[in-house]
Amino acid sequence: MSWARIMAPLSGGQGDPAAVKAAALLAAPFGAELAGVYTPADVADVMPWMGEGFLGGVQSTALESLKEAAAAGEKNAKSAMAGCDYAKKQFISLQTPVWAGLSAESRLSDVVVFTSDPPRGRGPLAEAFQQMVADEQRPVLIAREGFKVGGVVAVAWDGGKEASRAARLAMPLLEKASRVVILAAPKATSRSFDPSKLQAYYAARGVASDVDVLPDSGDAAPVLLYAAKKAEADILVAGAFGHPRLQEFIFGGTTRSLLASDQPSLFLSH
Repeated sequence: MSWARIMAPLSGGQGDPAAVKAAALLAAPFGAELAGVYTPADVADVMPWMGEGFLGGVQSTALESLKEAAAAGEKNAKSAMAGCDYAKKQFISLQTPVWAGLSAESRLSDVVVFTSDPPRGRGPLAEAFQQMVADEQRPVLIAREGFKVGGVVAVAWDGGKEASRAARLAMPLLEKASRVVILAAPKATSRSFDPSKLQAYYAARGVASDVDVLPDSGDAAPVLLYAAKKAEADILVAGAFGHPRLQEFIFGGTTRSLLASDQPSLFLSH
């Protein structure tokens, strides 16, 4: 199992070089294409707020400013891609309708890469992150400082649909890992599950793994993060948004706690 296309949404801001670097690090072990996708603010989203009288000088000036900002952002995004020495890369600049274009590009990508800010609701790509995970249900990689492929990968497992999807889609990462450890916190969930079944699933596909059954109860996120740190995991694989999305974003939950953490890098799938 392998990946052939890694996508990095770009905003034209200061975070683009880090996103491109992380995406290249993920793409390289698989010989995958790196697609840098410039995702500007969509003029079509702004026009309804300007009202029906879209003929005045103020509105025209605002529209021109948006166009100028988009052009400047595209230049910066191109520069970030040009600064990456990964050979197999492609730059794509989205036009109106931007969100439809972003969805289309993601559907033909194996993983979508973000840095830490968008998942925390910061910066111009915050909405793009929500769209990728919750609406498009694409696997995403959140690359933190020190991200690498080939180190220790921890897999958060509770037997649920979201965890199962993430655990399966992460197989290419696990095949490259120096060690795989399955983290199970049965006392932190009402669901009954057997982590040895996931271990057997991996073994049948040539991936050896260890199981760490965590004794703690209560909120699963701190338990998982502690166990991942103890295992010296470079990446934590986890299911995302196990509860209704609105509830998850307003009230927090395990996903939000993982997104707020500084380490490790995260591979998430809904």
